[in-house]
Amino acid sequence: MDANRYSIPELVADVKRVCAQFDDEREIISKVRPLALRAAKSKDSWVEDRMYGANATQGFGVHLLHEEPDHSVAVLALAWLPNRGAPPHDHGTWAVVAGVQGPEKNEFFERVDDRSRTGHAELKKIGEKVCGEGDVVALPKGLIHSVWNESDSVSLSLHVYGKHVNHTGRSQFDLQKQTEMPFIVKVES
Repeated sequence: MDANRYSIPELVADVKRVCAQFDDEREIISKVRPLALRAAKSKDSWVEDRMYGANATQGFGVHLLHEEPDHSVAVLALAWLPNRGAPPHDHGTWAVVAGVQGPEKNEFFERVDDRSRTGHAELKKIGEKVCGEGDVVALPKGLIHSVWNESDSVSLSLHVYGKHVNHTGRSQFDLQKQTEMPFIVKVES
């Protein structure tokens, strides 16, 4: 076995150990960050051509690499079409994203409304970070971000979640209309 290679099954086993050992989300994220980065740097051990495929309507492709039967510890590869992305959204769980190939611009937001009106949401931009090969973005539960591939080619990133995002009741947000709605993505296996 090549000591420099780090497979998805190895990543999953390590993430499961971290989640069993720690309850604090910040501690989990701090331990998962280097694991996700190591897996991203070992892309030759798990990336397949099909993972660069993306749903044209969605603007990105979501490829399931691992999911526990109870939907915890989900690992996904996301391919972002050129000049496309995802609107502001939360995850309903913690997330660690490692850049594999190409840049992805993340913009971060906080809710500034009082949440008293169902379906209404006001967001304020609080920062941004471009995540490329060798970079990691850590997102605690509740943090809202958008993702955009500003390049002319498909970008790819590795996503590790505390729970599969289609099972968390997460939301997407429309900045102009100031609305909140459910966010479910199409996932390829």
